Amino acid sequence: MRRLCMGAAIMLAALGAVFSQTAIDHVKSVAAFKQIAQVMRSPRCMNCHTMTEYPRQGDDGRRHDQAVMRGADGNGTPPMQCDACHQDSNSPDGLVPGAPEWHLAPISMSWEQARGDKDLCEGLLDKARNGNREAKVMVIQMINDPLVQWAWAPGRGRTLPPISQDDFQALLQLWESTGAVCPTRN
Repeated sequence: MRRLCMGAAIMLAALGAVFSQTAIDHVKSVAAFKQIAQVMRSPRCMNCHTMTEYPRQGDDGRRHDQAVMRGADGNGTPPMQCDACHQDSNSPDGLVPGAPEWHLAPISMSWEQARGDKDLCEGLLDKARNGNREAKVMVIQMINDPLVQWAWAPGRGRTLPPISQDDFQALLQLWESTGAVCPTRN
């Protein structure tokens, strides 16, 4: 009987350690996402992750000049397609931003509709909205995509995201490795 009680105690202690680590990971994951959300809500991201039929520009998110429209594939409409002005890098004077394959995010990936961090996180992880991607794939995309990386080299007169690029990437990896947990409240 004593052996049975000792075995149960060891098993309970092991379970307690697992649950404690899970709780710690949950807290770390939510805290990381809250910092990630600050970047996602910056003008560098929101101007392209819009639910409008046109891109936005500037730190104030105003409607894009020249009456540019989204178009069926998010690349604009003829003759005002994105790549008519937006090249693979910023213009030499830094006024026209550029990165390879410049385009708007799909409307399904608009972050304007999110009421808070919970909505933003759940939308990011919603496979019906994100192109059927797992959290790990989303993180890899955000770390490697030239359009995302452009946010930290946006050209003249544009505010950088509130967190450094290295810190953002580390937070993305921490968020994913601790379970990609979303906040429970907005």
